[in-house]
Amino acid sequence: MTTQRAAKSNARSGGANWTAYASQFGALGVLIIICIVFAILEPAFISPINLFNVLRQVSIYGLLALGMTFVILTGGIDLSVGSLLALAGLVAAAVYKGGTGLLSAGTAGQAAGYGLWAAIGAAILVGVLGGLLQGTAVAKLKVPPFIVTLGGLTAFRGLALVFSGGQPISTFTDEYKYWGQGMVGPVPVPVIIFLSFAVLMFIVLRYTRYGRHVYAVGGNAEAARLSGLKVTRVVLSVYVITGFFAGLSAEQVAGVGYELTVIAGVVIGGTSLFGGEGGIFGTVIGILLIGVLSNGLTLMNVSPYYQQILVGLIIVFAVYLDQLIKRRR
Repeated sequence: MTTQRAAKSNARSGGANWTAYASQFGALGVLIIICIVFAILEPAFISPINLFNVLRQVSIYGLLALGMTFVILTGGIDLSVGSLLALAGLVAAAVYKGGTGLLSAGTAGQAAGYGLWAAIGAAILVGVLGGLLQGTAVAKLKVPPFIVTLGGLTAFRGLALVFSGGQPISTFTDEYKYWGQGMVGPVPVPVIIFLSFAVLMFIVLRYTRYGRHVYAVGGNAEAARLSGLKVTRVVLSVYVITGFFAGLSAEQVAGVGYELTVIAGVVIGGTSLFGGEGGIFGTVIGILLIGVLSNGLTLMNVSPYYQQILVGLIIVFAVYLDQLIKRRR
């Protein structure tokens, strides 16, 4: 009997170890395999120019995904990040150029505007206010986050169109474009910004009291509340964080469909949609996996329509794997 119990215990331990490894390193293993396959099928894939191009492409999604990780860890969701990003980008452009009437002006100068740092500050302020508004509705008014942010997706996009009057955005100075297109040596500036904030958010989640509170709320909000945590404050704060990153990532009249890619990257990276499990490292790997997959398929002349189908299937599989791991545990 003792031998049988030991065998069962070892089996359970082996299963637990397997699920733990799959949760932590599964996405990384898949990323490595995909890179090897694409390198064999398309040698241009591993050229430095292409690899840096992949990093540049995923940097905006990556910044949004950092904020989304905090939201999903608490058991929430934010479908509005793409729309909020677009609104923040339009406000930044208007501040830089000196008004909405100059958004499509033929000159790149900003003599009538308020400068680069004022534009960046305005974009971040718009993002934070949008996150604060939605966080208040979720945390204090107890409206389900799916409903709140679905409404935000439409409302922020409508505000962006009203604000710009439907005008196109064009003609900026090199100073303004540098933060999205500039280089530091061979490394694109957006990549440096993304990786810097990824390290910072990793430290916040892993080594600070606030990070532990986020995990506690996502694991069991009621238990966290009974233990003395300010659950409402934590939930509100994570929407402010994702709003901050939407403002920081601001792109003019962009962001359509970004929420799908961002959520996919976070979930593929191992953050549970049910809250309480996951982290920044997995999110970075998940976003890179999507970027590498898209880039490799494009190099192989695979239609973007099929790429969307593939990403959708990957999301479903990632959620299934998450549920399977939870059942085994």
